[in-house]
Amino acid sequence: MKISVIGGGGVRSMFLAKSIAQKAKRLSIDELCFMDNNKEKLRIYGGMAAHVAKKLCPDLKFVLTDNAVEAVTNADYVITTIRVGEDDMRAKDERIALNKGILGQETTGASGFSFAMRSVPALAEYCELIKKYSSKNVKVFNFTNPAGVVSQTLRDMGYDFTYGICDAPSGMLRSFALLYNESPDNISGEVYGLNHLSYFKSITLNGKEIMPQLIENDEAYKKTDMRYFDKELLRDRKCILNEYLYYFYYREQAVENILKADKTRGEQIRDINKNMTAELSKMDIQNDFEGCLKVFNKWYGMRESSYMASETGVKRTNLWEFDIFEEDDGGYAGVALKFIEMALTDSKGSMIMCVPNNGSINGLRDDDVVEITCDVSSSGCTPHKIGDVDEQNLELIRRVKIYERLASKAIRNKDRSSAVQALTLHPLVNSYSLASELVDEFIEHNKQYSDGWK
Repeated sequence: MKISVIGGGGVRSMFLAKSIAQKAKRLSIDELCFMDNNKEKLRIYGGMAAHVAKKLCPDLKFVLTDNAVEAVTNADYVITTIRVGEDDMRAKDERIALNKGILGQETTGASGFSFAMRSVPALAEYCELIKKYSSKNVKVFNFTNPAGVVSQTLRDMGYDFTYGICDAPSGMLRSFALLYNESPDNISGEVYGLNHLSYFKSITLNGKEIMPQLIENDEAYKKTDMRYFDKELLRDRKCILNEYLYYFYYREQAVENILKADKTRGEQIRDINKNMTAELSKMDIQNDFEGCLKVFNKWYGMRESSYMASETGVKRTNLWEFDIFEEDDGGYAGVALKFIEMALTDSKGSMIMCVPNNGSINGLRDDDVVEITCDVSSSGCTPHKIGDVDEQNLELIRRVKIYERLASKAIRNKDRSSAVQALTLHPLVNSYSLASELVDEFIEHNKQYSDGWK
């Protein structure tokens, strides 16, 4: 089996390589290809990923390339994690929105639309190559942000072999299991909603429902990403919220905190990555891996400890370090690998993915891409039937989904009018005049990557 990663020069490439190499023999993965069009980042981060893979699975064929056709040829699974315009464009995306007092956050906030303007055309080109050169039954797991808009648009374009993946829900479940000193294998959650806007309807540990006690557990608000919410809010919603719902339920606090901070999240990541890459570029990636790993741990540890800190005023306290040999949940690679394992072994199981609704959540269209718990087997991926949900939750889901539908239409047709409609409806914009200004600035900002808007 061949797995290819489009965007293999990203700073998280080692995480991908580790997860895949740890399970390569069990899943009969014999080739792993990392592709990136940034040759220097591919040399550094792809090179470190290759070292990790070799340590864990010496027999695994590992290829680094900047040739997309070579990467996708005969691939059985493709993971896409690209950043068109790199970190500088993300930082500018977010500032454009913040300059108008609007949350810019790249997946949930208004600047996600700008990112999607660059992401979708690039991903569509890769999908065309995948259709032409990859295996007949290829599956594409998209982690490129904004995952909600991107997943919806790719499906609307007819790329029905694409699935949106995100490690936020599975990461929360893992943290809950560890809170109770249990294996993450023993916890599961019933999730419904959209990417970065989803709700846990149920959480079971060893087959027992624990969500009501989790909501009351004071330790959970210190040791997990429930730290971003007041207990009273979760009591009111009678469910546990995806961490990104912080931006909707605490909108004014998030904007105020970001404006007070020295840097936005995008600017933090841009500067951390720039400094890390500059330091690593002077080192011997091939022969001084341990030295490179120390540098990586220093800078990436800063990134982890600052996660959502500017927006919330709350810092993660866990010390971060990359351990090659430690078993972990694998992040978004782990989500992809879980799908592959279930499909291969025909061992029916459930996992959280972004797929078409197909009647699962009442009040949404069948072709609306939702984030939901699914059953996966060799015969396919079937979302759980959720039915009716709390009307307040549904109202927010529907509002954002209409935004995503209109954003998809706008990006596919390069249609300014649909873009203005989309951002006018976005709950974190909620203004025609501001939406019009944002769209014009985003079109100008992205002219190099997406021209021809009308």
